[in-house]
Amino acid sequence: MEIDGTRDESLVNPELDSNETKLHNSFRQKTWDETITKDSWMVFKVMAEFVDGYEKLAKIGPCVSIFGSARLKPENKYYEMAVDIAEKITRLGFGIITGGGPGIMEAGNKGAFNAKGKSIGLNIDLPFEQHFNPYINKSYSMNFDYFFVRKVMFVKYSQGFVVMPGGFGTLDELTEAMTLIQTNKIGKFPIVLVGSEFWGGLLDWFKTTLLKEGMIAEDDLDLYRVVDTADEAVAHIKAFYDKYSVNVNF
Repeated sequence: MEIDGTRDESLVNPELDSNETKLHNSFRQKTWDETITKDSWMVFKVMAEFVDGYEKLAKIGPCVSIFGSARLKPENKYYEMAVDIAEKITRLGFGIITGGGPGIMEAGNKGAFNAKGKSIGLNIDLPFEQHFNPYINKSYSMNFDYFFVRKVMFVKYSQGFVVMPGGFGTLDELTEAMTLIQTNKIGKFPIVLVGSEFWGGLLDWFKTTLLKEGMIAEDDLDLYRVVDTADEAVAHIKAFYDKYSVNVNF
């Protein structure tokens, strides 16, 4: 049986679970009709997401992206710190971009909302965890199907990154930003890691393994700054732009 031009193995064999279905479908030779009706049309869906994102974000002005776990609750110290950081960054003249969901993302949008700044949410369709938080400006609320399109929007329209504690998604966003800066694909914007205790193990591994094995350079360790307070995070971003005499207000 076919759905959207693709033969769904779970309907042929209902005993297969979701992961098995994906594995079976990934090895199955696709017909020409399936390639045209699904894979080729996917290109237009991707283009549509890029166009919509570019049109909505092109005139937002300077922004800082805040990354972090969707699972942290409002009573968590890092949630409270993210609210504080976002409020203070907003008062410097920046807008705040988050992934639009709960946890740290909600905290970042809440801080921007409290400071009456631009609060942008780039949501992603997921089977769990993700939903729009209530602190996003309606005109800057977007929903994405593709992670890679969403990540482009994060880095294309941000002039700084604040990375709170988080899981695989947060690590993905952090390393994306560091790689693009390392390879000169974007400017050397400030990256702030909040929580020396949380990030310490990873940063030690950078030095004892990546640097030792020659997989990164000594200068790459300067791509980020580690802080433990909201004031330190905001001060680093402010000092960075004061150094270049950039007026960020919009």
